[in-house]
Amino acid sequence: MEETYYKPEDLKKFEDVGEFGPELAEKFFDYYGSVFKEGALSAKEKSLIALAVSHVLQCPYCIDAYSTDSLEKGATEEQMMEAVHVASAIRGGSSLVHGVQMMNNVKKKTM
Repeated sequence: MEETYYKPEDLKKFEDVGEFGPELAEKFFDYYGSVFKEGALSAKEKSLIALAVSHVLQCPYCIDAYSTDSLEKGATEEQMMEAVHVASAIRGGSSLVHGVQMMNNVKKKTM
């Protein structure tokens, strides 16, 4: 097997991040758990959001975790891919809209 920087088995070690700072880890995991409980959004919707954000952040651990979680919560492959496309469109649009900053700067310097 090819050696990679990201090792899939490390995802299972996520809860171990508290080893060097248990108090803050406990607060984080309490918060994290609360965020993903059913609320105004369903658990499935929250999982799809997490999957989309995982792609924008390009976190392979999160992509693996929320691909699995989305499937377990009943999301279809089509729903998951649509969520990824939504995230991609927002990421691309947010980069493009910063072009206005460039245009403002260029206009100021060339006028």
